[in-house]
Amino acid sequence: MKDALFSSHTKGFLLLVLFLMAGLGIRLYDLTDPPLDFHSTRQMLSLHKARGMYYQTRTDVPPEQRAFAIQKWKFGASVEPAFLERMVAFTYQITGEKTWVGRVYSSIFWLAGAFFLFLLARNFTKWSGALTTSAFFLFLPYAVSASRSFQPDPLMIMLVILFWWAVYRWAKNPESYRWAVVAGLLGGFAIFIKLSAAFFVLAGGLGAALGSASLRELLRKPQLYVMSVLGALPGAVYIVYGIYIAGFLAQQFGGRFIPSLYLSPAYYLGWIGMINLVMGGMPIVLGWLGLYFVRERSDFRFLAGLWAGYALYGLYFTYHISTHDYYHLILIPIVGLSIGPAVDGFLAALAKSPRYDRWKMLPLLIGLSGLFLVILDTRANLKAGDYRAEPARWVEISERVDAEARLIALTQDYGMRLAYWGWRPTAVWPRSGDIYYHENRGAEFEFAQLFEELARKRDYFLITDFEELERQPFLKTYLNDTYNLATSGDGYFIYDLRNPLK
Repeated sequence: MKDALFSSHTKGFLLLVLFLMAGLGIRLYDLTDPPLDFHSTRQMLSLHKARGMYYQTRTDVPPEQRAFAIQKWKFGASVEPAFLERMVAFTYQITGEKTWVGRVYSSIFWLAGAFFLFLLARNFTKWSGALTTSAFFLFLPYAVSASRSFQPDPLMIMLVILFWWAVYRWAKNPESYRWAVVAGLLGGFAIFIKLSAAFFVLAGGLGAALGSASLRELLRKPQLYVMSVLGALPGAVYIVYGIYIAGFLAQQFGGRFIPSLYLSPAYYLGWIGMINLVMGGMPIVLGWLGLYFVRERSDFRFLAGLWAGYALYGLYFTYHISTHDYYHLILIPIVGLSIGPAVDGFLAALAKSPRYDRWKMLPLLIGLSGLFLVILDTRANLKAGDYRAEPARWVEISERVDAEARLIALTQDYGMRLAYWGWRPTAVWPRSGDIYYHENRGAEFEFAQLFEELARKRDYFLITDFEELERQPFLKTYLNDTYNLATSGDGYFIYDLRNPLK
């Protein structure tokens, strides 16, 4: 296919390399800032796990710190296997305990995903469309923030893209055992890293397979069964181990699917709101329009399968899809792949303009200029969020109460910042979102009973999240009317629960 802009593949490849270098550069900007800029609760969980694994190998630290770090690791919530945390803990042996290590790994995974997304897009778009797909994936502002976060999602997204690339190649040569094995292993690894990847592995696999053969023909191919077994086995083993042997997954699967939300407008409005937060409506529209420019029926079915997988995913994770923006990360490569053909069509129309020969490179310059402005804006947003004072603040809070005091807290990240930098355990007061979530599952909350169960036997009540306190007026009023302040400082109040007001 002749490309309107890139008659030389060398120019296109050099531009891809430039995109990847710029993508890495923006992700490593402000590298040493504590990872609190994006879903800090999830990142703090990974930091605790990595530190616990690291401290388990150390004998040169205080025994009480070592025991506390290991305890926070082993008793932290576990849904996904701690594969990335293991990598980070191993790297700590070389770098020391640095909070930026996970950020580097996640960024590298995203860049690898961008490269293979480009290779996949080149199967049904020209160079211009494939480069646009990679640029969208690399430089969408939300993608920059999400892909440098210390959590398993960037690794999962990379593996899903690798699977799509491999299964597409298998679908073009369904007699190949090599590509069936490669696709099966990649899909299985993606599901192992995060079980929700099964939606996108199945959607991509079915879309690619049904694009080149009928279901009856596919069922006769042993390669399909090889790929399916390899894809299903790692996740199945992890589920069996986590539920029936170790038991840590039994509670984690509850509450993912809440059918009653189908009747709630908040579910649909929340879903739309999360999409607007991630990318806005215009890329979605362009992606849908891009499907009209896909030439081959097999390619259309493949892309349509990805969209269908995302839709089914949202219909299953009813609560999370409407409240957790990073549950929409997979939408970024899907939209990027769909926009690519639209760009090809647009440039083909431009090439028919009587002024095109004179201003042939102007569309490229305009596109690169816009991309440069997006990168500058993203850099400014990263610079605006400065969390370097956080560690010292939590150390200060830890030192303001005696070492044996029992704490309950309404803080950011469920007390994990205090535990990580202040080395202090604390009971956790539920947030308004937690109360709403459990009420949707049929639970009932009564303030007096909840306070009696959680806080009555504690010595101090720590408040650092004042926005959340305003959402719970019963708690705010009760603390102010019932207890004295033991101490306070910049960004925190500590109420003395041992001596209530008379």
